Amino acid sequence: MNKYKRLEEITKLVNEKGSIRIADIVSMLNVTDMTVRRDLMELEKQGVLIKTHGGAKSKVALRQRERSHHEKHAQNMEQKRYIAKLAAQKIEEGDTIFLGPGTTAELLAEEINNQTLSVVTNCYPVFNILFKKKSETFKVFLLGGQMRELTESFVGEITNTILEKMKFNKMFFSGNAVKGNEIMTSSFAEAYTQQIALKNSVECYLLLDSSKIGKEDFTTFYYLTNITALISDNEDLDKLQNLSEFTTIITE
Repeated sequence: MNKYKRLEEITKLVNEKGSIRIADIVSMLNVTDMTVRRDLMELEKQGVLIKTHGGAKSKVALRQRERSHHEKHAQNMEQKRYIAKLAAQKIEEGDTIFLGPGTTAELLAEEINNQTLSVVTNCYPVFNILFKKKSETFKVFLLGGQMRELTESFVGEITNTILEKMKFNKMFFSGNAVKGNEIMTSSFAEAYTQQIALKNSVECYLLLDSSKIGKEDFTTFYYLTNITALISDNEDLDKLQNLSEFTTIITE
């Protein structure tokens, strides 16, 4: 079992049980005591759990079920389309950009009308939309790897090894929740892939509809203070105002 899968499994066990002993993780995952201790330290640093003497406990009382790619298509689509139109205005001719997974990123892909652009994505639906625009000056690249069925995005060592070597002018990404300064998602493996792309991008734009503000999810993978701007709808300006201490907010 690779590291990213192991971290995800450990977090799943902790959240399902509320708390767990190191000895139990060693037995269930067939790994060493030292490996588990290192993993728990890393997950605590990520804000996923709290280390205890001889084990760990969950940081969330109840984890929300991760919605599938198709389920997300039925929610807040008007707001997501609005956000996608705003995000498209940030893309300039000649840019090299990365688009992460998510329905808002798909809508952004539909809104892009640049003539000269290089787009890299690990999301299969985003790639399918952009491939129709492919030309000599509009280039689209899909990163391979292991596909997560829920989001139809590629993650894992193959994806991450390729991504580590790439640089971007801009990245557009989403998340499942934002609370305070923390940006959260439902999969550690997917979060790690996005972290690499974020690290390798000059400008980073979070695309997030206001319904996700104030909520929590599986793992914190980035912080508002480290992004260029949060692009959102104007449905709940009070919520967005509370986040303005951390980053620039774009709603129009």
